[in-house]
Amino acid sequence: MAIIKIVLASGLGIVLLFSSCNYFEKKAPVLHPVVKVFDSYLYASDLQGLIPKGTSAADSISTVKKYLENWTQEQVLIHQAKNNLDAKQLDLSRQIEDYKNSLIIYAYEKELVRQKLDTVVNDNEVQSYYDQNKKDFQLKNDIVKIVYVKVSKKAPNIDKLKGWIMSADLKDKEKLSKYCYQYGENFFLDDEVWLMFDDVLKEIPIQTYNQDLFLQNNKFVQLEDSASAYYLGIRGYMVKNSISPISFEKESIKKILLNKRKMDLIDQMKQNLYQQAEVHNNITFY
Repeated sequence: MAIIKIVLASGLGIVLLFSSCNYFEKKAPVLHPVVKVFDSYLYASDLQGLIPKGTSAADSISTVKKYLENWTQEQVLIHQAKNNLDAKQLDLSRQIEDYKNSLIIYAYEKELVRQKLDTVVNDNEVQSYYDQNKKDFQLKNDIVKIVYVKVSKKAPNIDKLKGWIMSADLKDKEKLSKYCYQYGENFFLDDEVWLMFDDVLKEIPIQTYNQDLFLQNNKFVQLEDSASAYYLGIRGYMVKNSISPISFEKESIKKILLNKRKMDLIDQMKQNLYQQAEVHNNITFY
C-alpha cells in the first residue's frame, strides 16, 4: 500500500502540470504512467479534463487522488474476477452487443419522440379519460379546498380576518388579499384548488385523531401559538376512498395520456419500419 501512495503522489504532479500548461498540448502526447495495477496502466493523458478550470490546487489534488483510488480498486477487482471466472463466464460479447443495441434504439426513440410527439392535451381528452376510468381515481387521502392565513398576533385589524375569510363577497375577498400581502406570514387564498389535508396540517398546528370527523364538524378554525395566529376556512372536502375530483387528477391524467401517445408513436414507428423493410426485401428468413 505504501508503494501505491508513492506512485499516486508522483502521478498527481504530472496531472497538475498537464492541466496548467498549454505548451504541452501542442506537442505529440507522451505516455506518462501514473499508476500500474498488475498489467494495467493509467496514464496522465487519461486524466485530461478531470479537473474543471478554476479549481483550486487543494481541490484538484483531492479530486485526482479520489479518482486514482477508485481506478486502482476497480482494476484489482477486475483482475480477481478474471482469475476466478471461466472462459464462458468471461465472454460478455453478446451482452455488450445487446446493451449497445438497446442504447442505440433508446437514443433513436428519444429523438423521434422529441420531434414528433404532440404534447398538447385538451380538456375534452382529459374529461373523456377521467369518465372512462373513474374507478382508478380513488382518493388515498383526504383533500380540501381552503382559505388560510397566518399572521403575527400583533398584526392590526386581526379581528376582521374571520369575517373576510368566511365571506363570499368579492370586496371582502379583495380586502383579505390586500391584508395578506401586507401582513401575512403565510397564506393560501385560492379556494378552487384541492389540497392534501395532510399538507395543510403541516402548516397549521391542528391536533386531530380523526380527520374525517374533523372535516365534517369544522368550517372555520382559529388557532394560536406563542407568536402567531392561524385562520382557516374550509370551503370543501372529500374523504379518502371516495372518487377523486377531475381537477385534482388533471395533471396526472395529462401525463398518462402523453405517455400513451409516446408508446403509440414508438409502436407505429416500429411497424412502419418493419413493413418498409419487407416491401424492399430487406428481411429474409432461412
